[in-house]
Amino acid sequence: MENDLICLRAHVGETLCEFGKDDRLFVLDTDLAQSTTSARFREKYPDRFIEMGISEQSAMSVATGLAIEGKIPFFVSFAMFTTGTPWTQLRQACYSRLNVKVIGTHPGLDDGPDGASHHANEDLALTRVLPNLTVLTPSSLSELHDSIKLAIETEGPFYIRVARDTLPVLNAPEQPVRLGKFIVNYDDGNDIAILYEGSALKAAYEGYCILKQEGVPCKLINISCLKPIDKEGLCSLAGNVKGIVTVENHSVLGGLGGAVAEVLMNAGRTVKFAQVGVQDVFTESGKISDLKEKYGITGEHVAECARRLVP
Repeated sequence: MENDLICLRAHVGETLCEFGKDDRLFVLDTDLAQSTTSARFREKYPDRFIEMGISEQSAMSVATGLAIEGKIPFFVSFAMFTTGTPWTQLRQACYSRLNVKVIGTHPGLDDGPDGASHHANEDLALTRVLPNLTVLTPSSLSELHDSIKLAIETEGPFYIRVARDTLPVLNAPEQPVRLGKFIVNYDDGNDIAILYEGSALKAAYEGYCILKQEGVPCKLINISCLKPIDKEGLCSLAGNVKGIVTVENHSVLGGLGGAVAEVLMNAGRTVKFAQVGVQDVFTESGKISDLKEKYGITGEHVAECARRLVP
């Protein structure tokens, strides 16, 4: 495994600043600007930074109003507080196909010490069910840049899920984020395909490395765009591999694994299948690494699931 690690959350503010010359761009915060790093946008463009305090539903409503006025608002906060707390207001924005952009940091177990109230193990389920909403899950700095750029250039609501935990920097060639397409990081054969959403890269990659060392021909595939998901690519993949393992820093209900299973079942594709993620439980408070170990979001668990599919 590569030694270089990156925390994408630490680059949210500076990436927004890269696009800040566009005076349509506004950033809204709910008392977490230091933690999400959107404070950097406040420093550079204070007239287009709106501090809403601990008032997430109001923040989403103000973002909706800005979008109606032709602005491009980014509501940036923890994933739980950009999708769960203001879900009704987000739903209304999606209903009207408004140009509201949402960035959720600290997804899944990435806000470890703050416990179940802050763990966003349901945000993918809450967002991918909403019509008109695009859901992106970047796993690298270039993908974060691409995701924000796509959100600015594409009319309509977006949700961008950004890891707080550190992620490995892969030595695979960088590929652009494209709507409705997945990214193949590595392709060493057709026994197992490991599919991951951005914040679960570490577990997925470590699982891939374990299997490769054991001589198992496998692929590592980045679902950088969860919605619209790459239906054609998934169906083709299912016809070529012996098993698929999905890896997500999220509940196994309603997230990446569910999305992949829905596509394959509706298309009549059969393939051995396993999900790595949080089971149907509320998670505990603790260090991020300890929690991911406890709830099975690890490379060894990925490899174990793959071995069961292809003994």
